[in-house]
Order: sequence, then structure tokens, then C-alpha cells
Amino acid sequence: MNQTPGFSYALFDMDGLLLDTEIVYTSVTQAIVGRFGKTFDWSLKANMIGRPAIDSARYLVEQLELPITAEEYLHERNDLLKAGFAHCKALPGAQDLVRLLHRNKIPIALASSSSHELYEIKTRRHRSWFDLFDAVVTGDNPEIKNGKPAPDIFLQAASELGAEAELTLVFEDAPSGLQAGKAAGMQVVVVPSPQMDKSRFQDADYILSTLKEFDLSLFGLTG
Repeated sequence: MNQTPGFSYALFDMDGLLLDTEIVYTSVTQAIVGRFGKTFDWSLKANMIGRPAIDSARYLVEQLELPITAEEYLHERNDLLKAGFAHCKALPGAQDLVRLLHRNKIPIALASSSSHELYEIKTRRHRSWFDLFDAVVTGDNPEIKNGKPAPDIFLQAASELGAEAELTLVFEDAPSGLQAGKAAGMQVVVVPSPQMDKSRFQDADYILSTLKEFDLSLFGLTG
């Protein structure tokens, strides 16, 4: 861990960080590729997490040599995902951290590669704390020209908060999100899945097991 000088703004990824949606992505993807005798595992998933849907789909189709296009895969996946996302749960520490930052008057924004439609489905059961975000930027925002690992989505979210990059702390779970946050000139806290190779997060300012480990007192904040 590097010593972090402090922050005045915070940006959050959503999938796999705030909400346990990755289990839905995994089961649905395996159901689809399994029809072709293929297996979806972490050697593939680790390179797909956090990226725009079409980029991840093209990678999957290419790596597994699926006899369908990326667009066909996404079309088949869509309805299956919606059903699963309606019941996703909050990950440990997520709700408490969002509420703590809100109470400490730290402006916060969501910066998720999800489409706005899927964002609405995923957060429907969690509106009481997702409504605390001062801005929400999703991957289909017309201002986002390039998805993660490009910095576009974090720069847009920071812009909507009126935030300076050097005073902004990004919370992420994916290597692509870490790269995006660093490319934006921001500090990054990562909470990787236990299955992820931790060597991919060497540039992070903090590496945590869960958001519950984030120590507000290091930044002069209180619970």
C-alpha cells in the first residue's frame, strides 16, 4: 500500500464492488457457452471484468472460438441477466461506506460500465442508499467515448461532481478499473475478488479484502 494524502471526492464502480452481480454474470455466461461444450472460468473472467459489454463479449467469443457473434451472445444474455440482477445483494461494507461518506459530506458518484437500464434493475432493491450518490454515470452515457481501461468514465463522473482528479479517490474491483482510475490521475482503492491474481493490482494505493476494511480515520473522517 502507498500512503494516500487524502481525498475530497469519491467515485465508485458498482459490479463486484457494491453489488454482488458477478455471480449472475458468471452463471449466465456459463449457461450460454456450455451449449457449445465450453467452460467460462477465471482465466477469461479476469480479463473481462469492468470492461464495456461489447468489448468483453468480443474477447469471450474470440478466446472460446464460439460459433456466434459477440452481438448474438449479448442478445441471448440480456434477458437472463435481467432476471438475476433483480435479486442481487449488497457486498460487505458497501452500504455503510456510502452512508458514511454521505454523512461526512464527501461528494460521491457512481461510474459503472453497465447500461443505465441494467443499473436501474440492479439497484431497485437498494434505492435507499444508491439515491445518496450525487451523480451516476453509466457506460452508455454519450460522453463516454472509450470504456475502461480508458479514463473517460471517471473523468466524466469527476466533472459532474466538479472534482479535481488529484483529490479524487476511486473504488474499484477490476484491473481495467484500476488502470482507468490511474489514467485519470486519481488515487485508487481496489477490492479484488479472492480469485483474482493480486499481482495485477500493484499500482493501487490500497488493496482491501472488503470495503469494511476501509479506514476512514486515516483521512480525518468519522463514522
